Amino acid sequence: MAISKQKKEEIIKDLEDKLSRHKAAVFVDYSGLDVGAMEDIRKELRKEGIDMKIAKKTLLSLVLEKLNVSVDTKSLSGQVAVVLGYGDELAPARIISRFAKELENLKVLGGIFEKGFIPAENVAALASIPSREELLAKMAGSMQAPMSGLVNVMQGNIAGLVRVLNAISKK
Repeated sequence: MAISKQKKEEIIKDLEDKLSRHKAAVFVDYSGLDVGAMEDIRKELRKEGIDMKIAKKTLLSLVLEKLNVSVDTKSLSGQVAVVLGYGDELAPARIISRFAKELENLKVLGGIFEKGFIPAENVAALASIPSREELLAKMAGSMQAPMSGLVNVMQGNIAGLVRVLNAISKK
């Protein structure tokens, strides 16, 4: 079914607004997915403040060209959807990669990271990076480890002294 020129202009305006604000974007081929699976994906994305937009490749190409992002949308296969993240740069890649493992019809085609196109392999690499909170927790644990070790060594010396004094007092 053909889309009216007015509807195309609305789609372009919406895509331009969202793509100008995004921190990271992932292109996916959703060919063959049923409505239930798409709703599950969208619901999970909404929880994280991430949008999923479906548009024709030509309209997407016009918007990307307007924003000076070089992506050859014609090389993207199948029906293309764009997953746009505004907060955490890695969240779109992480969520979509998880769903792509579960659903064989969902394929990651590539993405936009720091205003440049990245292939699907790089999106998978980004998805494997731990979240900011996990990295901060690991760093805090690493910073705490030497202090904990020092406390344990000091307690060991005091405990040894107490045992020696206790043994002397029993004699």
